[in-house]
Amino acid sequence: MTKSKITTRRWRIEDIPQIIECSRATYHDYSEEFIYNSRQYEMQFSAFPQGQIVAVCGNQVVGYATSIIVMIDDNFWYDVDELTGAGTFSTHNPDGDTLYGADIAVHPDYQRRGIAIMLYQRRIRIMKRYNLRRMIAYGRLPGYKNHAGKMSAEQYVEKVIKGEIKDQALNAHLKAGYHVKKVQLDITIDKSSLNYSTYLEMPNPDFNLAKKKISSSVLSTAHARRVRVCSAQYLMRPIQSFEELERSVEFFIDTADSYHCHFLLFPEYFTYQLLSYKKRLTMKEATIELAGYTDQYIEMFKKFSQQYNIYIIGGSHPVFREGLYYNTAHLFTPSGNVYTQEKLHITPAERNQCAIEPGSNIKIFRTPLARIAIQICYDIEFPEVSRLLTLAGAEIIFVPFYTEEKKAYYRVRHCAQARAVENFVYVVMTGSVGNMQTQSGSFMNYSQAAILTPSDFSFPEKGIGGEADPNVETVVVSELALSSLSQQRHIATVRPLHDIRSDLYNLHGKTKIEIVQVE
Repeated sequence: MTKSKITTRRWRIEDIPQIIECSRATYHDYSEEFIYNSRQYEMQFSAFPQGQIVAVCGNQVVGYATSIIVMIDDNFWYDVDELTGAGTFSTHNPDGDTLYGADIAVHPDYQRRGIAIMLYQRRIRIMKRYNLRRMIAYGRLPGYKNHAGKMSAEQYVEKVIKGEIKDQALNAHLKAGYHVKKVQLDITIDKSSLNYSTYLEMPNPDFNLAKKKISSSVLSTAHARRVRVCSAQYLMRPIQSFEELERSVEFFIDTADSYHCHFLLFPEYFTYQLLSYKKRLTMKEATIELAGYTDQYIEMFKKFSQQYNIYIIGGSHPVFREGLYYNTAHLFTPSGNVYTQEKLHITPAERNQCAIEPGSNIKIFRTPLARIAIQICYDIEFPEVSRLLTLAGAEIIFVPFYTEEKKAYYRVRHCAQARAVENFVYVVMTGSVGNMQTQSGSFMNYSQAAILTPSDFSFPEKGIGGEADPNVETVVVSELALSSLSQQRHIATVRPLHDIRSDLYNLHGKTKIEIVQVE
């Protein structure tokens, strides 16, 4: 047996034949009718691809774990077919509060190499990423047949928990962190366990009930997705160190967290504040100087995003890449990952004075809570990109901007409002405020952060979900109903996405929009 490195990752559709073989080898005591076929696995993958994990050794699948999100009542007993939709995962409910670990298997040739623990750790990450209350599973009791008649199944489980008896399956579940809530009969068809199973639960210590109530329906019959967003209107005051900027940033993150927000937006180029303690620089030199802080900038937001369990769009910051400088927005996630969107349309000042180059990739970020996109300032003034993003599935567009005076601000504001109306999407926008004197010159800022909505009967009268007072340091917070957004695109008074005249015009991107699955 090879000792090659074993890693875990999400399923790919081409993994399914090997997953079936792994299942057969692991559950060799199951009859063929109880081994899922390729069609069932395809439906499982389609229902919730984020919940299906494989362990691989080179190109070989050596283990797998499947899971779905459900909402169940502990007063009832659900058999496996009821929970999984007869193995199709049609019961997956994004509004649920429980991750159900449907199946886990490690090929017999690769057991006792820590693969099960690796798969359980991936499940735990899924539970925490989706802010679920707990993880449950039904566990086998293959050793009980050797003790049946001498003791009840409950007594057997109690002895395993106390360490008096070993049970391969239950010991693995206990080691992973599960607790046994009860012992059940005939929930699963498992002759080796005499049809007994354990009902296992693992609470999520980081579960945030307030955020879950906002983002999900508490009733299984009403599938309402909601998120709470915060837009930080940032004051550009003089500072003397990066640590001072970090304290200002944490103030807004702490504020957003206190309002149970899922997403927080910072302004474009707010790291210009670092220039307040630098020597006199041209704007090109300032771009180079600020790009040198990229690593610190990223580490700061990674730390805060994980600490506060919030998705942060960290405004934008100059980044040096492959010999060129780009105005780059960063999305920071609670799991510690970082994703980027470069500004696509560069203003004359950025191009001529700052040596900023335009980016080339258009991205949608599929987070567990919403499908979002980032258009930096000038980008929102180009309706083609916003429409392409909408047609590719975007629900919220975040717009960090930098404007010095009212005319520039209203140019961005009016375009952002138009994008919300014409595409039936939400647009969240913010900029910096205040005036800052530096040795490199004066930086004026004007902003009125806003959360903009479509304009119809189901939305606020003026298409404004929330709005800050202009030019003061503050935040604006609003809840966005994503399920309502999807519904209103079909039944509203006007339907811009339905009534496109494809017989008269077409809109096609020359490059494919990149759909980024956010971990």
